[in-house]
Amino acid sequence: MARRARNTRTGNQARAGALPSPHIQRTVPYYDMLDEAQIVRLEGQVDWILQDVGIAFRDDPEALALWRREGARVDGDIVRAPADWIRALCAKAPKEFTQLARNPARSVVIGGANQVFAPIYGAPFVRDLEGGRRYGDMAAFRDLVRLTYLHPNLHHGGFVTCEPCDVPVSKRHLDMLLAHMTLSDKPHLGAITEMSRAQDSVDMAEIVFGKEVMEQNCVIMGNVNTNSPLLVDKVVTESARVYSSRGQGLIVVPFILSGAMGPVSTAASVAQAMAEAMMVCAYVQLLRPGAPFVLGNFLSSMSLKSGAPTFGMPEPVVSNYAIGQLARRAGLPLRCGGSLTASKIEDAQAAYESADSMHSTMLAGANFVLHAAGWLEGGLCTGFEKLVMDADRLGSYQKVLGRGLDVSDEALARDAYDEVGAGGHFLGCAHTMRHYKDAFYEPVLSDSENVESWEEAGSQDMRQRANARVRSMLAEYRAPPMDVSVRQALEAFVARRKEVLPDAWC
Repeated sequence: MARRARNTRTGNQARAGALPSPHIQRTVPYYDMLDEAQIVRLEGQVDWILQDVGIAFRDDPEALALWRREGARVDGDIVRAPADWIRALCAKAPKEFTQLARNPARSVVIGGANQVFAPIYGAPFVRDLEGGRRYGDMAAFRDLVRLTYLHPNLHHGGFVTCEPCDVPVSKRHLDMLLAHMTLSDKPHLGAITEMSRAQDSVDMAEIVFGKEVMEQNCVIMGNVNTNSPLLVDKVVTESARVYSSRGQGLIVVPFILSGAMGPVSTAASVAQAMAEAMMVCAYVQLLRPGAPFVLGNFLSSMSLKSGAPTFGMPEPVVSNYAIGQLARRAGLPLRCGGSLTASKIEDAQAAYESADSMHSTMLAGANFVLHAAGWLEGGLCTGFEKLVMDADRLGSYQKVLGRGLDVSDEALARDAYDEVGAGGHFLGCAHTMRHYKDAFYEPVLSDSENVESWEEAGSQDMRQRANARVRSMLAEYRAPPMDVSVRQALEAFVARRKEVLPDAWC
């Protein structure tokens, strides 16, 4: 059979399984692993942490003052509060909300039955077949933004797709924001590492969307980690004051290596993650009732011999299912990790670990999946080939989640049986011809041809095919249109801020 051409962006997008919606509208049930008794017992552990153990809010007197004014018990920097009050505050957060994109057709709904895929976040290194492993730089960052924009199975740009280490830490957030806002028209996140950087993010978003739109809609979000165990630092609370007080979204993710930042037992770490995130959600609702909030979970097992984190293992898989049930009962949108692996390259280990991690995230119902594509080396490295390989597989998840099993009259194909008798074949029948373009998911990068065809095409493995696709996508890239005055205003803002910010490399 002749190999179909794969050299147009439109064709690539169609074969990648892009759905009409810019995000997944789930039609299949969640996988609920835990029974009612188990859920109630975990919720009891969450309540015990909130009421009796407490969560530290450190280095931010303003946050502690707010808790005191609202009636929480504050001992030093430890905040304890009745669990029913914390749950009532969390109930003020919307169960689902829309993050507007610069292109309205790409706006995403987060929460409810919706699932959104975003690429890796925060890696200091990048890797590809030509350049090998190296520190990320602004050129690599811009290319990763372009690839994320082009790929139909990635709905959201994320933010730090890699760290551009050739730009001072004090200024790189400005260049990253400008890249997301001009090279892509998908929604994205903002900076969080210092309050001023969060403010720059919100101010630049206001330039793009306008103050009036921003007052009524979520147009940007911050993604922050609690400092597990049981500690919320000022990076979180100050980010909340910038983003949440303006009605923008905040994603709060306890980053727990079980056995280090949480007990070695998965159940205890899951309950700890819920308590930490819910306490911050309550704080957000004290700042601005109804502010969008996403409860995050990043629970990893670890080697108790070396201390190295492990991914795709059974314990984190179980934690995804458990936290999915707990988040739905709390009425909060959920963020989980995606295609995670400790492997250094795109090998069998990377495939197995990424698939197990992503599959559980999918079935557990995570509404916002960060690290859905590109993750290598425990999150230290963004793989260019890994990004498009993972995103290729996300198309299959989209089909499973968004379409499920069609049992309509057309799908049951009775007319095909009328046409094809016993011992015949269906390849050329009318029903097949009506559906041959969309009957099956066709991954762009997988090779299902016979060995002779594969050898004739150069005997390329998956990494080589992915590398070729990266190069072809970047060659075909065209920036989405943008109002010239908005672009000029963004560039002027970046220039003004860079003039007053000293270079700082840490």
